[in-house]
Amino acid sequence: MSTPVFQPLYRQIKALLTQGLISGEWGPGDAIPSEMELAARFGVSQGTARKAIDELAAENILMRRQGKGTFVATHSENVVKLRFLRLVSVDGSKETLYNKLLSCERATASASIARMLEIKSGSAVIEIKRLLLFSNKPLILDRIILPANAFKGVNAERIEQFNGSMYRIYESLLGIRMVRAEERLAAIGADTETAEALNLKPGTPLLSIERVSYTYGDKPMEWRLGLCLTDDHHYMNHLE
Repeated sequence: MSTPVFQPLYRQIKALLTQGLISGEWGPGDAIPSEMELAARFGVSQGTARKAIDELAAENILMRRQGKGTFVATHSENVVKLRFLRLVSVDGSKETLYNKLLSCERATASASIARMLEIKSGSAVIEIKRLLLFSNKPLILDRIILPANAFKGVNAERIEQFNGSMYRIYESLLGIRMVRAEERLAAIGADTETAEALNLKPGTPLLSIERVSYTYGDKPMEWRLGLCLTDDHHYMNHLE
């Protein structure tokens, strides 16, 4: 018989708040109740409620606004809208980012994609290919795969309408917000398709970034592969 795992009280409140986000009680951009109201609702101290909110704010799930309260973060917030994009110029200069859509098609999930997205092999998916240009220079060939059932309405027209901001599309159209991601990095040589898209010679060294993004409840919702040219850019991550 296994011993029950003890969770601190604030973690239990954090789980209840997360469940409220999953159920849609509070949507992106909505204000959540005050610490005092949450403390009364869950029968805990205000300090316990504050600690639960602090953890969700540290994870960019909630956003505190001085004098206004606490709100559910959205992908329109400046601090989170590019939170998963880690490629930066080596000199630290700010650059304009442009997304060029190459294709958006229906397909079926391979066994490996199905495993990572926790869907059945052969399930319908939406496959998107696009080019990311930094200050008009093509640097990333992006391939995105989404479960078709969960992302109805995502098409080429919508992608163009939102200027290629995929996470804003998910959130605005479907109420799906990505809250964390797992990445795997590898060094590869450019294949023919990638070399042509990025104006390179085949075999040019690239950084491969494979990402699975998760929504509330740790549910995987998006698989993405970015093939990145890093001759004058590098991958930047802040570790805490």
